[in-house]
Amino acid sequence: MTKKVFFFTVVFLAALQIKAQQKNESFRLGVGYGFGSEFNNKDYTFENHFYKMQLYYVLKQTKYFQYEVLFQPEINFAKHQLLNFYFVKPDEPNFEEKRAEYTKLKDIREYVLNVGFLIRKPLNKTYSLYFLGSIGPMITDTETERMSDGFAFADVLALGLSVKVKKIQFDVRPLIRHVSNAGLTSVNSGYNTKNIEFGISYQL
Repeated sequence: MTKKVFFFTVVFLAALQIKAQQKNESFRLGVGYGFGSEFNNKDYTFENHFYKMQLYYVLKQTKYFQYEVLFQPEINFAKHQLLNFYFVKPDEPNFEEKRAEYTKLKDIREYVLNVGFLIRKPLNKTYSLYFLGSIGPMITDTETERMSDGFAFADVLALGLSVKVKKIQFDVRPLIRHVSNAGLTSVNSGYNTKNIEFGISYQL
C-alpha cells in the first residue's frame, strides 16, 4: 500500500507542477475506476479491476472537434488461471511442472503509465462523445503461461461519453485492452480483455 500511495503522490505533484508552469493552458485532473474480463475462450480466465489518475490536456480545439492528450498512471489488479493445460507444449523444458503451476489461480498486479490521444466531438455544452487510443509501459509482477513477469506494454482503444456540469466532468467508456511485451521475451501471448471505465475530472 505504501508503494501505491507514493506512486500516486509523485504523479499528482508532477501534474500540479505542469499546471503551475502553464497556467494559460487547458487542464483537467481526475480519477478513474474500471473492471472487465477476457473475451470468451477455452484457454484461460482473466478478471481485472483498475484505478487511475488522469490528467487531460487540450491540444487544439476546432469548430467541430477537440483534440486532447491524456496521461494516466494505473494500478491494475487481476486474477488469471490457465484452463487448457495443453497450451504448455510437451517440448518445453519441465512442461509437467509448468502445467501444474500455471493452472493454479494467480493474483497479478500491473503498474502502468499510459499516454493517450483523444478526439472529442461536442454535442452541446453538456454532452460530448470521443474516441481514445492509448499505449504505455507496464510492469507486471507475476509470470504466467501467457506472459513473463517484468516489463510489458498495455494498449487501449475506447469510445466514451462525457457529461459536463460546470467544472466537473463525468465519463463512461467501454474499452478493449491488450497487454503483451512486444516480443521482448519468448512468452508473449498476452491478454485481451473487454472493460468498462468510469471517471470524474475537474477543470483546473
